[in-house]
Amino acid sequence: MKQMVMVTMMLCFVAAERANAQGIKIGVKGGATVYKMDGLSFKDQFQWGYHAGVTTELMWSKNWGIQPEFLFNQSSTQTGYSFDTLYKSINPGTLKDVKLNYLSIPILLSWRPSPFITFQAGPQFSVLMSKQRTLLQDGAEAFKAGNVAMLAGVQVNLLAFRIYGRYGWGLVNVNNIDDKDRWQSQGAQLGVGFVF
Repeated sequence: MKQMVMVTMMLCFVAAERANAQGIKIGVKGGATVYKMDGLSFKDQFQWGYHAGVTTELMWSKNWGIQPEFLFNQSSTQTGYSFDTLYKSINPGTLKDVKLNYLSIPILLSWRPSPFITFQAGPQFSVLMSKQRTLLQDGAEAFKAGNVAMLAGVQVNLLAFRIYGRYGWGLVNVNNIDDKDRWQSQGAQLGVGFVF
């Protein structure tokens, strides 16, 4: 994962150098997150959360660029009855609300066929800021410290305002307990932003 982060950061620096000719825009953004954890241990339903942070638009041509962001993501999910079956010795007979707070760094390739619309796709690297210990009686960490996802979405550009929607699929198993169940995230973000 460290190698992927390093390669992605190098690509950002190259894109930033090329973007000097077209311009760099910095902005703020925020909105709603609809999230769920896939796996037998969790309820198969989406839960609401939120995200907020800063964004940078680096366009190296009229139509192409990248958009790195730093976002705080709060996501929620619930364990289901299968969690109790798989992990009888840990936490029997209850449903637990789980809140995961991530610092996320999406780095999106942007294609802008017109000034008003941008299609985006790329990886998102996330670091877990809050450790979910309540699932485990012994206080161990239930979730791995990092996550990698692929995002795809669209952004509408209205002067300095941005309206966006994107969907993300987790690529790694974030189960830090054992290998009985594979936990992968998925969800959508809807939000607004403003660039300077």
